Amino acid sequence: MDPTTDNAGSSGSARSSLESLRTEISKAVVGQDPAVTGLVVALLCRGHVLLEGVPGVAKTLLVRALAASLELDTKRVQFTPDLMPSDVTGSLIYDARTTEFSFQPGPVFTNLLLADEINRTPPKTQSSLLEAMEERQVTVDGTPRPLPEPFLVAATQNPVEYEGTYPLPEAQLDRFLLKLTVPLPSREDEIDVLTRHAEGFNPRDLAAAGIRPVAGPADLEAARAAVAKTSVSPEITAYVVDICRATRESPSLTLGASPRGATALLSTARAWAWLTGRDYVIPDDVKALALPTLRHRVQLRPEAEMEGVTADSVINAILAHVPVPR
Repeated sequence: MDPTTDNAGSSGSARSSLESLRTEISKAVVGQDPAVTGLVVALLCRGHVLLEGVPGVAKTLLVRALAASLELDTKRVQFTPDLMPSDVTGSLIYDARTTEFSFQPGPVFTNLLLADEINRTPPKTQSSLLEAMEERQVTVDGTPRPLPEPFLVAATQNPVEYEGTYPLPEAQLDRFLLKLTVPLPSREDEIDVLTRHAEGFNPRDLAAAGIRPVAGPADLEAARAAVAKTSVSPEITAYVVDICRATRESPSLTLGASPRGATALLSTARAWAWLTGRDYVIPDDVKALALPTLRHRVQLRPEAEMEGVTADSVINAILAHVPVPR
């Protein structure tokens, strides 16, 4: 068999499996296709996701349904003001029988960690995830311990104006590949949600809802290999750089996207190009991922915020003005 043909077939099979995730997750979650796509893009790029929305819009259910559809191990941590870093990473436990300390792994040792309401805990505990997110390991008592592969942190947060929240520091925000907003459902979608509940849908029993694994780690690895081969022209690279440099020069922002943000935008655009069936990136791929990739990496000036300017509106204005390569 021609290995080129075999690789193409494997790539196509992986794409088909990942595309079917949307259908599978819709058995439990109604009307959140953009968030589902964003989570798949993050998995392809080995990145992490921040999900923001008011309480009760199925952020937690979305992550649980994704894990069930991909047959990944998942754990959930409810972040609270009294949560300690060791409650997330694990700690050394003294065993009286052996008179030795042994490491008790925390919930971070999983494939998909749901960090629920991450901005309800103080910065000290928030920062306990930094090493895990960046290095994919946890160091306790000087010993680094690798995390499973794949590993993704899906953190949910309420809008910061809600009472009892701690804004995430810029250094931690920058560790998230994407920030996805989870909006309130439309009237039709909300009717669908209530109808399902009236018919006996139980969000705590995903198996009863009919969710089955439609892809697995092998599909994810094949997909990541295919994304890595997605070509990027010098013009597209320059386009990404121009967009990010424009955020640093915007009069509405005190903080623009860093080179890490530019790298992230290039990665997510490649993943989106592959998901849509192409082996090369076009400007529309960059535009499609610019908002979720950059909105949490920029910081508004207070006066601009008072005038109703948002990070999304600034980025959209930049996309409208930066010349698009032909």
